[in-house]
Amino acid sequence: MGRVTDLAAFSALLTDEGQLLLAALRDYDPSQELAVASRLRRDHPAELVTAAIGQARLRQRAVAKFGAEDAYRMYFTPNGVEQSTRASVGAYRAARFKELGVRGVADLCCGIGGDAIALARAGIRVLAVDRDPLTAGAARANAEALGLADLIEVRCEDVTEVDTSGYDAVFVDPARRGGRGRVFDPEAYSPPLSWAVGTALGAPHAALKIAPGIPHETVPPEAEAEWISDGGDVKEAVLWFGTRPGAVTATLLPGPHTLDGRGLPNPPVREVGRFLYEPDGAVIRAHLVAEVAEELGGGLLDETIAYITADELRPTPYATAYEITDRIPFNVKKLKSLMREREVGHLTVKKRGSAVEPEELRRKLKPKGPNAATVFLTRVAGAPTMLIGRPA
Repeated sequence: MGRVTDLAAFSALLTDEGQLLLAALRDYDPSQELAVASRLRRDHPAELVTAAIGQARLRQRAVAKFGAEDAYRMYFTPNGVEQSTRASVGAYRAARFKELGVRGVADLCCGIGGDAIALARAGIRVLAVDRDPLTAGAARANAEALGLADLIEVRCEDVTEVDTSGYDAVFVDPARRGGRGRVFDPEAYSPPLSWAVGTALGAPHAALKIAPGIPHETVPPEAEAEWISDGGDVKEAVLWFGTRPGAVTATLLPGPHTLDGRGLPNPPVREVGRFLYEPDGAVIRAHLVAEVAEELGGGLLDETIAYITADELRPTPYATAYEITDRIPFNVKKLKSLMREREVGHLTVKKRGSAVEPEELRRKLKPKGPNAATVFLTRVAGAPTMLIGRPA
């Protein structure tokens, strides 16, 4: 379907008839799509029914990011659902802007408006810009649907031509997907990272959303680099300008819990202690494992692997603790015998530094029984090892 046709179909969803269809489809079962579509086409144009069913599917997918209350009032594109910021992350970022005293943000590459919504809900005036007419239309409809149109102005323009001088902060979320999937070179973002950095340096405050796998050496010296996870999943990295140049942080949501880097050397490798700590992904991406190891009084199992071992149990939001009961050299037969002996039917397999796939190991072990265990496939001082334990 061409973009003009897409836009016409989307506009039809905003009519009274389109709204009635969307309301009727709120709880529809995708497995019954053919029957539902056939029934609705008796009373509504086929093109409108197709558009409404497509939007209903997108809303169901968006619940995980935006919650049901918002998702079922909002409008999405397929890329918009995939690439938009999770509401919890957007709210955290908006709070940071608010703490900086920001009152107006130019949201460039706004997508369907997830960040603009979070900013407006924090009381911040937003100029939301996207060059795609359908995406900009969705952002505008979302501002209306959520009662935020007074704070969000949406423009369909090329962001590189927008005058942001009337705003005291800039937020840029460049497209990191091309025709062949994810783009890993920051200069292949759309617009390129270099353009976004130049724009950021021209504003009192700025935040650039980037892929969490960005090499640390590409972070500009003027920026604070922050890696963010939500519920244990790494969601993004952000380059902040006008805050703390050179700072490196890991922020964990909910919370927030923010760990500041102190430039510590790598922790020492030591013998396996009673406890194993698995650092949060944001901590690992931010290269702050040493800071967590120091907090825990621990060291590494292996110099190349981000598992921390320690003798004491110390609560921390930055790592998950496991009590280790067994350490054996990598041996599937021995592990299978041990799991059978202990009647382990609920088996969690984690790996770091091992070529074995967890699902492959589970198939070989055929766990059965009422008990639970966690197996870590890793290396200890270079040697392939299996550590068996349970959440502490």
